[in-house]
Amino acid sequence: MNAHDLAHLDWLESEAIYILREVAGQCARPALLFSGGKDSVCMLRLAEKAFRPGRFPFPLLHIDTGHNYQEVIDFRDARAAELGEQLIVRSVEDSIARGTVKLKAPTESRNRHQSVTLLEAVAEFGFDCLIGGARRDEEKARAKERVMSFRDDFGQWDPKNQRPELWDLYNARVHKGEHIRAFPISNWTELDVWQYIAREALALPSIYFAHPRPVVRRGDTLYPVTPLTPASPGDQVETVSVRFRTVGDVSCTAPVASVADTLNKIIAETAATTLTERGATRLDDQTSDAAMEQRKKEGYF
Repeated sequence: MNAHDLAHLDWLESEAIYILREVAGQCARPALLFSGGKDSVCMLRLAEKAFRPGRFPFPLLHIDTGHNYQEVIDFRDARAAELGEQLIVRSVEDSIARGTVKLKAPTESRNRHQSVTLLEAVAEFGFDCLIGGARRDEEKARAKERVMSFRDDFGQWDPKNQRPELWDLYNARVHKGEHIRAFPISNWTELDVWQYIAREALALPSIYFAHPRPVVRRGDTLYPVTPLTPASPGDQVETVSVRFRTVGDVSCTAPVASVADTLNKIIAETAATTLTERGATRLDDQTSDAAMEQRKKEGYF
């Protein structure tokens, strides 16, 4: 990275730290969403810079589908323990047991159902702000978000009814039952995230780096072969060198062919790609922009 890249990252880091401190100053009961993915790893480092040597003024929260990659779950637990911060985990499995989530089929992706479990956690703990690692470059619905994005007392998001954020003045005030979704790295890109990870020498789950994995090719997409997503009769299973650009539910997260096994190689690959990370690898996001926006209106991340 050259001097311009470093100065750019300094500006993004400063803005994100400012937003985190605004959340801490304005909100009574915030929580930071932490899945173990690369964006939330950056969020933890930013929280360290904003609040250390003190403890974080919020717990970490993860909504577990029960179908996550084990490497990521193991990393999540280890990183939270290393930091000595409280990690709250709520599971879609529990929502299914309560009957608040109903699957159309046992093999259905649980990714979209995280909204229900998330809103149940908001009600259980009385959270008035959830801090997330969403970025505007991920897809069009997220590009409509404010940095401080308001949710009503049903947990719903209205893209046509958002608060102005002139001169970097943020309003996180809410009535009881309402909450804010705060996005400190909203102005970052995927490339910014990887450059920041390299600059800060941040540890990551191993599946972000190139490794051999059994997959099935369907069109231009590589489908991972796992106990949850076995190959269908007639599928030709190949072992391919792949890495994950984004990580979510096993049933809807695909890898990309890659030999990038170091941060520098990933940065070079990211700089050259013409496909967005979610458009290329999140299978549930490939339906339509309207479908994703509807999910966000219902309370999705």
